[in-house]
Amino acid sequence: MAKQNVADQFVDILARAGVKRLYGVVGDSLNPIVDAVRRNAALDWVHVRHEETAAFAAGAEAQITGKLTACAGSCGPGNLHLINGLYDAHRSMAPVLALASHIPSSEIGLGYFQETHPDRLFSECSHYSELISSPKQMPRLLQTAIQNAIGRSGVSVVSLPGDIADEPAPERSAETALVTSRPTVRPGDAEIDRLVAMIDEAEKVTLFCGSGTRGAHEEVMEFAGKIKSPVGHALRGKEWIQYDNPYDVGMSGLLGYGAAYEATHECDLLLLLGTDFPYNAFLPNDVKIAQIDVRPENLGRRSKLDLAVWGDVKETLRCLIPRVKAKQNRRFLDKMLKKHADALEGVVKAYTRKVEKHIPIHPEYVASVLDEVADDDAVFTVDTGMCNVWAARYISPNGRRRVIGSFSHGSMANALPMAIGAQFTDRRRQVVSMSGDGGFSMLMGDFLTLVQYDLPVKVVLFNNSSLGMVELEMMVAGLPAYGTSAKNPDFAAVARACGAHGIRVEKPKQLAGALKDAFRHKGPALVDVVTDPNALSIPPRISREMVTGFALSASKIVLDGGVGRMVQMARSNLRNVPRP
Repeated sequence: MAKQNVADQFVDILARAGVKRLYGVVGDSLNPIVDAVRRNAALDWVHVRHEETAAFAAGAEAQITGKLTACAGSCGPGNLHLINGLYDAHRSMAPVLALASHIPSSEIGLGYFQETHPDRLFSECSHYSELISSPKQMPRLLQTAIQNAIGRSGVSVVSLPGDIADEPAPERSAETALVTSRPTVRPGDAEIDRLVAMIDEAEKVTLFCGSGTRGAHEEVMEFAGKIKSPVGHALRGKEWIQYDNPYDVGMSGLLGYGAAYEATHECDLLLLLGTDFPYNAFLPNDVKIAQIDVRPENLGRRSKLDLAVWGDVKETLRCLIPRVKAKQNRRFLDKMLKKHADALEGVVKAYTRKVEKHIPIHPEYVASVLDEVADDDAVFTVDTGMCNVWAARYISPNGRRRVIGSFSHGSMANALPMAIGAQFTDRRRQVVSMSGDGGFSMLMGDFLTLVQYDLPVKVVLFNNSSLGMVELEMMVAGLPAYGTSAKNPDFAAVARACGAHGIRVEKPKQLAGALKDAFRHKGPALVDVVTDPNALSIPPRISREMVTGFALSASKIVLDGGVGRMVQMARSNLRNVPRP
C-alpha cells in the first residue's frame, strides 16, 4: 500500500469531519489535493466556473445542512476569488473550511509568480486563518481550523503550499476526536432572575426575533402567548418565526412591513431574541431593552441594553416560560395585530388591481405567483437588491421552506451560486434561484455548472434591464439614474444554448404556465421574466415623522409593494382578537 502524502491526510480529515464536497477550480498548486479527492470515495470535487461561486455554494450548503462544508482555490488569483463568498459565509455564520493553496514554500516572501499572502488576506473574513509550513504541522492545524469553523459558526482558512501537500505525510498518531456540533448555552440563574422580574414588571412586551430563533418556534409561540406579546422579526428571522404565528406583526428594517416598527417603539420592554439586526435607526431609544444571544459579541452593539443575556434563545425561553407570570391584559397585542392587518390591507391594493393585465409585468406579481406554485419544502435563494424585497414580501414561510441570501453581507450575484450548493444537498428537493438580471449576468458562467452536473435548479430571472436597487438609491439621493441600465440578451435563448430548459415570459397570462413547465422539467431551467422597471417609483405619500433619507424611502417603496398571502394570515390572526 502506497504511503499517504499530506494531501491524502488532509482529505481524510475533511471526510472524518463530515465534508461531502469540495467546491473549486483546479490549478497546479491544488493538483495534489484534487488527486487525493479523486482517490477518496467519501468526497466529491465540484468543478465550478468561478471560485467566488465555490465559496457561495459552500456557504449555502452549510446554511441548509448546518454542517461543515469546504471550498478551495489555487494559489494567488485563484484563492483571491474566494474572498467575497467567504465574507458572505462568515457573516451568515456558516461553518466553512476554505483551502487556499499557495506557491512553493521555498519561494514565499521572494516575489514569486502569483505570490500573495492568503493567511493574511483572509483574516478579516474568518475566525482562523493560518499557513501550513511543514507536514508535521498539518493535522493539528487543520483540526484547529475545523473546530473554529464549527464551534464559532463561521469561516476558517488553511493556506497550503502545493509542494508541502505533495510530501509524505507523517506517521499517524492517535486520531483526535473532531468537534462536529455545537453545545447549547444556558444563561446563569442571576440573569434569568433579572429577566423574569423585568418581564413581570412590564405591561407591554414585544418580541423581536432573528435567525437565532431557529429551532425555537414552539418556545417563542408559547412564551408570546403567555405574556401577550406581539412578535416581529428581522429578515433573517422570517423563515423561522413568521409561520403559524398568531402574534405576528411583520418585519422591521429597510424592507419592513406591517406593525413591527410600532410594536417595538410603543412597548414598555423590547426583547431582542437571537438577532444582530443592523439598522439601529429602526430600534427605539426610549424603552427598556433586553437582548438574548448565544454570541456575546452581539450583545448591545446595536442599542443600549438594560439587560444582556448570554444564552441560546430556545434554552433561555425554556427557563423563562414556567417562571414568568401569565399576563391577562392583551389590549396592546390586539392593537398591534389590528395595525398590522390594516397596514397590509392598504399595501396590497397598490399591486393587486389588474396586475394580471399589466405589461411589463409587475415583479410583485411574479413573486406572488411563484409563491403559489412552488413546493411547500422549496429552497429559495435570493439575489441582493430588489429580489430581496420581493422575497421578503411574497415568499411565505411554513417551517419547511428555506429562504437564504446575502442578507448580512449584501453581495450581488449570490443567488445562482447559492442554489448550486443548496441543490447538491438534495437533488429531489426543489431549489429556486430568484435572480436579478444584474446579479445573474455577473456570475452567469456558472449556469454551465447546473448543466454540467444536471442540477435541477430553477432560475426565475427578474429582468428589468437595470440595477434596480442602485437606481432607487440614486433617486432617493436626488440624483438622476446613471450607469444602471443594461442591454440584455434573451436569457432564455442563452439557457437553451447551454443545454437547459429556457422560456421567456413577457405577458402576465404566460407566467403561471411557464413556471409550472419549468418546475416539471427534470433538469436545470430558466424562466426569463421581463418585469417593469418603473415598479421602483417612490410613492407620493411619505410620512415626515418616519426615518428620513434612503431608509425612509426604501421602506416606503416596499410598503407600497404588497405582501401577498400575508394579508390572509393577518386577517386570520385578527379573528382571535376578542370583540367588546
